[in-house]
Amino acid sequence: MTDPNAIQPSELDQLPDRDPEETAEWQASLDAVTKAAGPHRAAYLMRRTLERAEGAGIALPKLLETDYVNSIPTSAEPAVPGDEAMEQRITAWNRWNAAAMVTRGSKYGVGGHIATFASAAWLYETGFNHFFKGKEADGSGDQLYIQGHASPGIYARAFLDGRLNEEQLDNFRREAGGNGLPSYPHPRRLPWLWEFPTVSMGLGPLSAIYQARFNRYLANRSIKDTAGSHVWAFLGDGEMDEPESTAALALAAREELDNLTFVINCNLQRLDGPVRANFKIVQELEAQFRGAGWNVIKTLWGTAWDELFRLDTTGALVRRLRQVPDAQIQTYQTRDAAYIRQDFFGGDPALVEMAKLLSDDKILECFHLSRGGHEARKVFAAYKAAVEHKGAPTVILAQTVKGHTLGEGFASKNANHQMKKLSVDEFKNMRDLLELPIKDSDFVDGVVPYGHPGADSPEVRYLQERRAALGGPAPARRVHPVAPLPAPAEKAFASFDKGSGSQNVATTMAFVRLVKDLVRDKETGKRWVPIVPDEARTFGMESLFPSLGIYSPKGQTYEPVDRDQLMYYKEAQNGQILNEGITEAGSMADFIAASTSYSTHGEAMIPFYIFYSMFGWQRTADQMWQLGDQLGRGFLVGATAGRTTLTGEGLQHADGHSPVIAATNPAALSYDPAFAYEVAAIVKDGLRRMYGEAAPGEDQNVFYYLTVYNEPMPQPAKPSVDGIDEGIVKGLYRFNTAESAGITPPANAPRIQLLGSGTAIHWALKAQQLLAEEWGVAADVWSATSWSELRRDALEADEALLRGEERVPFVRQALQGADGPVLAVSDYMRQVPDQIAQWVEQDWSSLGADGFGLSDTREAARRHFGVDAESIVVAALAQLAKRGEVKATAVKEAREKYGL
Repeated sequence: MTDPNAIQPSELDQLPDRDPEETAEWQASLDAVTKAAGPHRAAYLMRRTLERAEGAGIALPKLLETDYVNSIPTSAEPAVPGDEAMEQRITAWNRWNAAAMVTRGSKYGVGGHIATFASAAWLYETGFNHFFKGKEADGSGDQLYIQGHASPGIYARAFLDGRLNEEQLDNFRREAGGNGLPSYPHPRRLPWLWEFPTVSMGLGPLSAIYQARFNRYLANRSIKDTAGSHVWAFLGDGEMDEPESTAALALAAREELDNLTFVINCNLQRLDGPVRANFKIVQELEAQFRGAGWNVIKTLWGTAWDELFRLDTTGALVRRLRQVPDAQIQTYQTRDAAYIRQDFFGGDPALVEMAKLLSDDKILECFHLSRGGHEARKVFAAYKAAVEHKGAPTVILAQTVKGHTLGEGFASKNANHQMKKLSVDEFKNMRDLLELPIKDSDFVDGVVPYGHPGADSPEVRYLQERRAALGGPAPARRVHPVAPLPAPAEKAFASFDKGSGSQNVATTMAFVRLVKDLVRDKETGKRWVPIVPDEARTFGMESLFPSLGIYSPKGQTYEPVDRDQLMYYKEAQNGQILNEGITEAGSMADFIAASTSYSTHGEAMIPFYIFYSMFGWQRTADQMWQLGDQLGRGFLVGATAGRTTLTGEGLQHADGHSPVIAATNPAALSYDPAFAYEVAAIVKDGLRRMYGEAAPGEDQNVFYYLTVYNEPMPQPAKPSVDGIDEGIVKGLYRFNTAESAGITPPANAPRIQLLGSGTAIHWALKAQQLLAEEWGVAADVWSATSWSELRRDALEADEALLRGEERVPFVRQALQGADGPVLAVSDYMRQVPDQIAQWVEQDWSSLGADGFGLSDTREAARRHFGVDAESIVVAALAQLAKRGEVKATAVKEAREKYGL
């Protein structure tokens, strides 16, 4: 049997020991201390030794977890500059108005959250008073990711400094009237205040990391000096369970983003109950962040605990704090001193003796009120240490009480996230606690009043002076005056008009070639931000590696294995390409940061993010909504698009629905171009609209989604058709007629209109020939570059009619006078072309690739879904047979002829 006390083999056995006798002496000393003074003393000495080693620069693995105490001792806390009493009064007003706003709104049933800001008030106020740089000084200021549920407190502060009025507070969560406040940080709804949407949980921390990283990208590429910008992300401990919240921690540490601070409000509660009922969320997060390489600061206990820690001469108190699970800490918040004496102190003789020295009031002060996150001095010390730390990002784990100062009915109650109002008596108790000069008579008809000390009061002057010293109001979003970017040379776009001749070219390759030309533009080339999630070679982008370089803050510290090749793998500190590895979420966060640089930094950047179309909207549609909310601009490119063009990859790679998801986003302009010249025309118009001179009434705050294909096909020359550019941008134009295609149909031949998008237009063109040659039917072929833009235009025409304005949808104008029925086909589910069916006057039918994808050849997959040329022919004959324009038997004959 194995001796359980024997030293087990370890990795250290593989390392040389030049003095085994000395090693044995150290081990014997540890054994002696453990035997004489106990394991806790031994552990303390080991930690002190590790601390000394780290301070001496000796490379040792770090501990992942420390004791459940503050990282910064009281003796090491710096004095808080300014007037602490004044800041206390300001915070009290903000607490009051935040609660009043939500309570007053509750009569409308619109909801709101009170408890979150109540717990986090000092986390925000300390930053606003001393750290958060505004947008009106030099540079870009700081970027603040505000926890969504804390928005009432931010509105309350804006009310105090005169940026909001009572009417607006009363319209919290009631925006339809035009003078309301959105529930959470929504830049699209309140663009002068909110800079970043954060309430879709998990996206705030992820975006904050990539924003801090993009700030460094701009600096390293000499586009903008961002050295003075710091990114602050305010998060909830429950929110950290979202996978996105911690997905990029290693990136932040790897790139040494010391311009980034996470502030996690550890009130130990999520929406339904404790975050870690039987465990300790602070310890778990500490280990997670330390393991990822972050600097961790724990701010857990207030100054009332100092006396308890001084009395703890044996370490029993610290041991007990590590043992007590979070749900029990929450319970102490609601119980009396006798319960706490028995449950917390009663199990250890040393703690029993300590408790004898403590009054009931002292115990209640410590366990009910005194948390590190509720004291300006503790928070200031943590923030100062964070901004001064170099070489790694910092996370501050601040312990608070959810519902702090709202009264016994709120504090630490499991249901407090859903509690939307306080009673008048609870408000009066809160008033007395906060020492606010609000009279009982101010409560008219039971309505809680807003509180304001006056526009020229010492509190408001102090607040505004502090913000002026820090560079202006915060939070704030500023769109700096930026001259429209000059249009790239026409040559880059016109080169696609002549087609590819005898060469087959995939539209993915056409897009990449277009970008290669555009990044060479002297005026705008440096502003392109190519983003790719480790699939550059799939999309034919490896040729950009040596010319543009892959961004790395470390440059290239190695010799690449393919250095002797023309298209070698080149990393550079000023590299232009963001190659993120296998992370669609990280790539989207990159895109969001780059797409909003025009506002954040006053520098218009042109991001394009290219990805497997199946892995874009399906995986990260939530971030696309975030992008639309944040008013981002740029090009999303769904490559290897469609359900049948990606041979052999199978069900989870076969995209048959991304345009459907894209169509749900009001900020997304979704296109499914068929030909290279269409790609060029769409990108050209997108650059004009988003970055150049937008037409009157056009919203610049949009983004484009282009689906492009990996199937090499002939790229025709751009037809000489009147209005073709307008048709490409608006979504539909006639590519050819039976006659212009060189087909001579019989006199009075039945005619049908074939609408195709993307790669499907090639099947339609083949069907056009088969219909004429084998069935005597004339077909005209239309390129539907955007089903969703046609629908959007038609919906706007319908709305105009309701206002009494006569307006004909573009799709109806384009098809006006076209003979015969319409048959639409795409490489997507039928729902994609069916978006426009109700506005087409002709008889309508459609084909699409509905159902799950499968692995096979393109031809077999298209036959399986019934969208190949022969299937189009049969569907066209069926439409014409319904109208009596071909014999009914023709449909059966065609099915048999083509083996359908």
